[in-house]
Amino acid sequence: MRLVVARCQIDYAGRLTAHLPMATRVLMIKADGSVLVHSDGGSYKPLNWMSPPCKLREGVSDEGVVEWTVTSPKTDDTLRIVLEEVLHDTFHDLGVDPGLQKDGVEKHLQELLADHPATLADGLTLVRREYPTAIGPVDLLCRDADGLSVAVEVKRRGDIDGVEQLTRYLELLNRDPLLSSKGQVRGIFAAQEIKPQARVLATDRGIACAVVDYDALRGLDDPSHRLF
Repeated sequence: MRLVVARCQIDYAGRLTAHLPMATRVLMIKADGSVLVHSDGGSYKPLNWMSPPCKLREGVSDEGVVEWTVTSPKTDDTLRIVLEEVLHDTFHDLGVDPGLQKDGVEKHLQELLADHPATLADGLTLVRREYPTAIGPVDLLCRDADGLSVAVEVKRRGDIDGVEQLTRYLELLNRDPLLSSKGQVRGIFAAQEIKPQARVLATDRGIACAVVDYDALRGLDDPSHRLF
């Protein structure tokens, strides 16, 4: 990973346009090919970013100012970063990440869905849990009734970040000829609760949403079905 602290101005052009005026920010260039722009506020979310894979070209503008141009080979999106002053620039080898250690409920939910994948979609069968990718493991890799691959991301509460995570997985999986030879790898976002914004984003990206009944999966009866 490369970390750069710099006074910079950033302009994004793609499905929409966005402008960040000159200020001191942290630029993260990750080994997976993503570029993220962070400020000293706004919690963990970047101010702007380019999803992997993308290409970073460093150069100098006509005005003699250092300029980075980040482009995506899959889209026309462009991130233009003008660096007025670089305060810090270092490289760090983080090695292979072991992946997120999920809490008991989410881990158990994943295990239950692995045992009963057809509860997510008719005819769905499990291929493998924790299917490895370059940016982390996919919770469940399944196959549907037509033999097409399906990636399932499991969360307790489904929000936009989970949809973004599954989107990144799908981008990688669809470049694997062994998985996508019969057709595009689909995604299912499974959670006990899915926020409306996450559902809208998932639908827009062609990702199916599945609300999971944890107690039903555990084999517990539904109190609403009792007479007494």
